[in-house]
Amino acid sequence: MVSPVVLESRPDGVPAGTAASDLLSTDLRALRTLVDAASPADVERALRSPRRSLDDFAALLSAPAAARLEDLAQLAHQTTLRRFGRTIHLFAPLYLSSECVSTCTYCGFSAANQIARRTLSPEEVLAEARALTARGFRHLLLVAGEHARIVSKDYLVECVRILAPEVPSISVEVQVWDTDTYRRLVRAGCEGLVVYQETYDRTTYAGVHLKGKKRNYDWRLAALDRGAEGGMRRLGLGALLGLHPDWRYEALAVAAHAHALLRRAWRCEVSLSLPRLRPAAGGFEPADPVDDRHFVQLLCALRLLLPDVALVLSTREKPDFRDAVLRLGVTHLSAGSHTEPGGYADPSDAEPQFRTSDNRSPAEVADLLRANGYDPVWKDWERA
Repeated sequence: MVSPVVLESRPDGVPAGTAASDLLSTDLRALRTLVDAASPADVERALRSPRRSLDDFAALLSAPAAARLEDLAQLAHQTTLRRFGRTIHLFAPLYLSSECVSTCTYCGFSAANQIARRTLSPEEVLAEARALTARGFRHLLLVAGEHARIVSKDYLVECVRILAPEVPSISVEVQVWDTDTYRRLVRAGCEGLVVYQETYDRTTYAGVHLKGKKRNYDWRLAALDRGAEGGMRRLGLGALLGLHPDWRYEALAVAAHAHALLRRAWRCEVSLSLPRLRPAAGGFEPADPVDDRHFVQLLCALRLLLPDVALVLSTREKPDFRDAVLRLGVTHLSAGSHTEPGGYADPSDAEPQFRTSDNRSPAEVADLLRANGYDPVWKDWERA
């Protein structure tokens, strides 16, 4: 079994005793070697194990495991039914602003791209939210580019404050902040924090984040720990598949990070997403596009390693693919998404962060779920 290695020095900004620290102490290269070395016997052991380790997960990402895809799919389906039942949680992203001072080669909002940008006022945010709640949504994810002056702490707190009386569940996917800012957001009514590391490989990370505060790998890596300390009850993480030329390495890293979060932030609900790159302004081309078969293998392996973690699938994916993988571990779906500020209440002239592939309405997605024997969940908690 691959065990954590002790680092001689801790990178700046990553306190000991955190999930980020645990991840940095994990020998991901050794785990990656186990993927290539896995035998059919290793895969069989991983499939039969009642409590799987990261070593087992490595075996489930291997070529011999790909030959057992049907077995992985059946186990993933059974595991998901035991933990989550026949329910799918529906949510929508609400983009606040496309202003950004960071230069990220893969992102449509990158400061280097000449696009039509827009920032919603808090009153416009409320109008957008009301359009979404009229369509059934009670879980909203507030998304924004990185611009600490325009999309400031005070602006974010005000957006959450104005939505909280009408939206039971509010999460944010924005520039990463300190613990005190997360506390302010929680007090205003926010309950969830989503932070994608984008890529866990430091060299690749430096190569795609060219300018701005997002270049600080360690500060971003520890953001979910700060969010948990600040009182967030939902933590979402992920990697953007296609940035790094080895998707299996990214899978191992994000799984190890989620594993550590479950241990360190045990009071929180953890969700995980592995979006595949979609066309966006800037024309970034994926280094290693992950095909559908390998993506299904990854999805099933994640469910078997992390039976209690919510797995998210966005409208980046095509409708027929989203429909096909419903039974394989997915628990959370976005629907009817706009990836530009505005667009729900009224048409918007802002350009999107990326192009979506599934443009069905929320009602159509809900009907599809019911037709497949699943209950669409619009709301699963209330502040008391």
